[in-house]
Amino acid sequence: MTGFSTTLPADLAAAVARLMDQRSRKELAERAARISAIYRAQGRTAQAIADETDALAYALTRLPATYAATIDALGRLAEQAPDFRPRRLLDLGAGLGTASLAAREAWPDIEETTLLDRSRAFLDMARRLGESGVGALARARLVEADLASPPAERFDLVVASYALTEIAEEALPSVVDAAFAACDGALIMVEPGTPRDWRRLMTARARLVAAGARIFAPCPHEAPCPIAPPDWCHFSVRLARSRDHKLAKGADAPFEDEKFAYLVAARASLPGAPAAARALARPAALKHGLRIKLCSRAGIDEAVVEKRDKRRFGPIKKKGWGDALAPEETAEP
Repeated sequence: MTGFSTTLPADLAAAVARLMDQRSRKELAERAARISAIYRAQGRTAQAIADETDALAYALTRLPATYAATIDALGRLAEQAPDFRPRRLLDLGAGLGTASLAAREAWPDIEETTLLDRSRAFLDMARRLGESGVGALARARLVEADLASPPAERFDLVVASYALTEIAEEALPSVVDAAFAACDGALIMVEPGTPRDWRRLMTARARLVAAGARIFAPCPHEAPCPIAPPDWCHFSVRLARSRDHKLAKGADAPFEDEKFAYLVAARASLPGAPAAARALARPAALKHGLRIKLCSRAGIDEAVVEKRDKRRFGPIKKKGWGDALAPEETAEP
């Protein structure tokens, strides 16, 4: 986990609650169930989100999870590039502005935010949230357009959060090309943590590497991915459920785990460097130490760290699934 909270920003949670006060909880729950069924069947937003009530049902039931995954992925870049200070943000396939909200938490100095989406219902709700006191959306520029047609400008940070999953296979290359062309600093793509979406990210990764991009995360290298099916690279983030969230989803558990895959590609000028390695699982306890599965510049590896190796044992014991390792943590004594 990064140091950023996975809980929705307070101003956003309050704005959603105010809008919900004007709606029937039963209707919102019914809308949420229909939306979930469409997305599970790999349907598109155009089918799932028809009006403001649908957009609000999405805000109640899906926005918390997509926000948690996105802030976790952005936090990985913030860790690896602490001197990166983006000022202009392009949120591709923005929906309700999930990536914009997360980016403003990670980099409060962002000055200009552009939300691009094909869904008028989503953009209208994002506008209402901004008018209801959500600072990150209050002055955002809203653009109704296709992902392959971003504004002819350059942005320090381009984020596509849960957006590429809806793009047809044949259109994916042009969308990836357009996103990287708009990027002066870092391009971050966050997707559902499924084998299908990971494979599509790997297609995008190969194309970006061929275009000269540096891969910052989760990979510590630009070489072909060493993970082979049926395995796939994904991560998980835990988030708390509010009372309304539980009621709308018909759930009892006070939390849920969102599995996601992500990729951070950057221009050569971006300050910082990829991690020396990344944990592909939580460390496993051994009698005399720990075993940890890693993706490193040498490929997939397992490192065993003895308790007596205090320089490495303490830090690695605290590592979680997806965490970066510094060079001194991977080097043998």
